[in-house]
Amino acid sequence: MNRRLFLERRTYRRNRLQDAARLAPILGVLLFFGPVFILTSDTGVGGSTSGWLVYFLGVWLALVVLAGVLSAAIGRAFPGGSAEGLDGQEDG
Repeated sequence: MNRRLFLERRTYRRNRLQDAARLAPILGVLLFFGPVFILTSDTGVGGSTSGWLVYFLGVWLALVVLAGVLSAAIGRAFPGGSAEGLDGQEDG
């Protein structure tokens, strides 16, 4: 009986890419709204509008790049074009 103790590297990588794709929107929400709640507390410290605009543009660009990188990696991990299980449902 030859049982594998660990997942294959390919399967493990697919699972981690799927996890990253599922967590990317949560990361985006935290990056967009986290500083707003932290910096605009009772102290009234809000910062300048231009600073916030630069921050939001930077976060938005970073999320676009992250989505592109994840999309390319998932495309390589699922060469048939079928990302089974990524949305919780199998194609068919």
